[in-house]
Amino acid sequence: MKKILGCAVLGLVTLAASAQWTNPSADVPAYNATAPTKQLPPILSGDQLTGIYFSHPYQVTAYKMAAKIPAVLHQQPCYCHCDRAMGHNSLHSCFEGTHGAVCSTCLKEGVYAYEQTKKGLTPSQIRAGIERGEWQTVDLEKAAL
Repeated sequence: MKKILGCAVLGLVTLAASAQWTNPSADVPAYNATAPTKQLPPILSGDQLTGIYFSHPYQVTAYKMAAKIPAVLHQQPCYCHCDRAMGHNSLHSCFEGTHGAVCSTCLKEGVYAYEQTKKGLTPSQIRAGIERGEWQTVDLEKAAL
């Protein structure tokens, strides 16, 4: 019994010690590597952009931006990790409902993707910027179409 307990403790210590060598940046949330092959679900728009989830102008602006680049958002990860908690498969999923309106990560990534698309970057270049955390510098109050 002591040998089994000793092995179990040694195993747990080894597992805990190895965590320092893991690479959190390699933990990229779900995204689609290529453009969509079928029509994507719609992004909320029009009268859907009112009410308690859209009390700030930048929330509406971010959704309007998202509606202009759905295929780009389809190819982006979302670092709020809603893929784990909500089953989202890309940043596009966040804007299909109200989740994107209440999550600053989704909002900033969406605005970042729109701005970078307007600058001519490809979805894969935008994804690399998102993975580097460049979306964190987005000022939502200054977001404009």
